[in-house]
Amino acid sequence: MNKDSFSFVIYMIHACADAWKKKPAEVYKIFQSKGCISDFLVPNYDVLHTQGTKYIIEDIQEYLRVRGTVV
Repeated sequence: MNKDSFSFVIYMIHACADAWKKKPAEVYKIFQSKGCISDFLVPNYDVLHTQGTKYIIEDIQEYLRVRGTVV
C-alpha cells in the first residue's frame, strides 16, 4: 500500500463511519474482518479514487453485503 492508497483507505473509513453512524474503529474492524481493505479498496484504488464518496460507500456496502455483513 502506497501513501495515496493509504490516505484513501483512511478517508473511506471515516466517510463510512459518518454515513453509518459508527466509530471509525468499528468500521476499520468490519473492513479488516471482511478483507475490504486488502481485497477491495487497495487493489481497486486507481478506479475508486476517481468516483464520488457516496458511490464508493455504496460499493463498499455491496461488497460487505455479499460477504454477509449488513451495515
